[in-house]
Amino acid sequence: MEILIQCLLLVVGFVMLVKGADWFVEGAAGIADRFGIPQLVIGLTIVAMGTSAPEAAVSVTAALKGSADITIGNIVGSNILNILVILGLTSAIVAVAVANSTVKYEIPYMILITFLLLGLGYTGNEINFVEGIVLWIAFIAYLTYLFVMAKKNKEETAEESKKQPMWKLILLAIIGLVLIVCGSDVAVEAASNIATQLGLSERFIGLTIVALGTSLPELCTSVAAAIKGKADIAIGNVVGSNVFNILFVVGTSALITPVVFAPNFVIDTLIVAAAGALLWLCVFRKKKLTRPAGITMLVCYGAYFVYLLQ
Repeated sequence: MEILIQCLLLVVGFVMLVKGADWFVEGAAGIADRFGIPQLVIGLTIVAMGTSAPEAAVSVTAALKGSADITIGNIVGSNILNILVILGLTSAIVAVAVANSTVKYEIPYMILITFLLLGLGYTGNEINFVEGIVLWIAFIAYLTYLFVMAKKNKEETAEESKKQPMWKLILLAIIGLVLIVCGSDVAVEAASNIATQLGLSERFIGLTIVALGTSLPELCTSVAAAIKGKADIAIGNVVGSNVFNILFVVGTSALITPVVFAPNFVIDTLIVAAAGALLWLCVFRKKKLTRPAGITMLVCYGAYFVYLLQ
């Protein structure tokens, strides 16, 4: 009976995270629009950070509670899921167009910082305060790149925001943030309890269940975009979220408290890099992610999941 209650709490936590992220993005983007910030910049920064908000909340909460395996497991697991499952499912529905800048700069940068995370974690078996600053410097460099790209491309690619009252936008942002924080607390507590009761490692729970739950915003966004015929936004959303997950989420967690990087995560982090390399190989020639590539990605994730069960 206790395990059922914990599973229910885990679901409740995930619902709070997803809904909170949705409301936070809507409110924050609306407020930014009112101050005249270009929609493209809003999409590249606030919306991308909003979809990574569940990972951030869960990882920081887990770090503060001493559940270090959930912190790194959540980020590494989410990044693997984002590429192999989310993009795999999306491209299995419809071919996904890829922007030239994504192929030239963003995917290689994602792979580069994955190796940076591996190097920092492997050398001391933890990500400490100084290394958190290193990740934040790389994060600021990425933000600078986004703003330069946004300035060059003056086309307004995002939808026009609904003209809602300022008080409502502020309320949405605040309620969304509260739901994200509370939801992360509930999800981490429930996931840790489930792992203990079933005899599963926090690493396994973090890499699978928690990672899937916190990746729901990206999953819903990308699959919905594919169904609506707007699949070209899917890769940018996933690559951007993966970069935010490593640089912002792990970096911020490390600034608060040292994040333990267990030896087991070396292989998982290498798989993130391999998934990024597979994505780049699939798109660098035709600038498109095709259905066969998507199916290949899903098969690769299936093999990875079987590995985790060993």
